[in-house]
Amino acid sequence: MDVSDLLTETYGRLPDLVRAAVDGLTPEQLHRAPGPGANPVGWLVWHLTRVQDHHVADLLDADQVWVSGDWAGRFGLTADPDDTGYGHSPAQVAAVRPESAQALIDYYEAVASRTGSFLTGLRPADLDRVVDEAWDPPVTLGVRLVSIAEDDQQHVGQAAYVRGLIEVD
Repeated sequence: MDVSDLLTETYGRLPDLVRAAVDGLTPEQLHRAPGPGANPVGWLVWHLTRVQDHHVADLLDADQVWVSGDWAGRFGLTADPDDTGYGHSPAQVAAVRPESAQALIDYYEAVASRTGSFLTGLRPADLDRVVDEAWDPPVTLGVRLVSIAEDDQQHVGQAAYVRGLIEVD
């Protein structure tokens, strides 16, 4: 398996996991936290999508999907390209209000489509390109892509777990 196929397989599993975490939930369920200080399903899926969108747009030196169309409006937010949810306070978490499960699915699929196109044709040598010199050691494309996938996998697992908790309530 070549590197492009491996990354495509890794990222290609996420859309079904995202859909399974949110499909059929009401806006109220998407916003319901399982306890004080815990993140709701809607915020978790929004955040994982925002991180992928933000980071891949940076790799492409392109605008984020978030700032095109009315994505932000579908979540009750403004189209701030710097707002990925990282470091959100409880009030900021509560402000993320997806209009529906479909809004989360649609936004994730738009981001995943662009990510998939980016991954197609990557060669092993591409992964050694330094994409962020602010770290020691500098971050390569390969490390960044693994980091994005790992973050998304953690958060979609959390969303699935929280879904189970709120469905029991």
